[in-house]
Amino acid sequence: MVKARVRKKGHKVFIPKFPTPKGESLESWLKILNNYKEYINKDTVIIGHSKGGLFLLRLLERLNHPIYASFLVSASIGIRPYKFYELNHKFAHGYDFDWKLIKANSNIFFAYHSNNDPYTCLDNGKTIAKNLDINLILIPNAGHFNEKSGYLKFEKLLQDIEKL
Repeated sequence: MVKARVRKKGHKVFIPKFPTPKGESLESWLKILNNYKEYINKDTVIIGHSKGGLFLLRLLERLNHPIYASFLVSASIGIRPYKFYELNHKFAHGYDFDWKLIKANSNIFFAYHSNNDPYTCLDNGKTIAKNLDINLILIPNAGHFNEKSGYLKFEKLLQDIEKL
């Protein structure tokens, strides 16, 4: 849905196929994303959902130039309760972040979280928003923003992308 609507507006959309769970590591994901490096520039918008949001934060720590906008959806930074704490701790090489560098490498941030996410607690979203100096966008009863949660349309995300 998001992909189709954004493409319809004339934008290029890429959804990299990251290995998960087999072969999953920060390094393997960075290697795959390297195939798209020519498209990661001052006009780039990246959406990271769940572990993808965690990955986006790590990517922003590594870029040597800012992107246009970052959208973090149900992202975790290791605040418990967090169902996949150990697994993602290993993936992300810990939960310490260089927020100054992250903020320097994206001009605009959006962070979305739900009050009933079964995997990553709301305090993750609140802390991300605080560290990025933005308001958290709370979407009530959206679960983990996925099909399993019954969340099939993400109109607020689309509206925010279209406002850019």
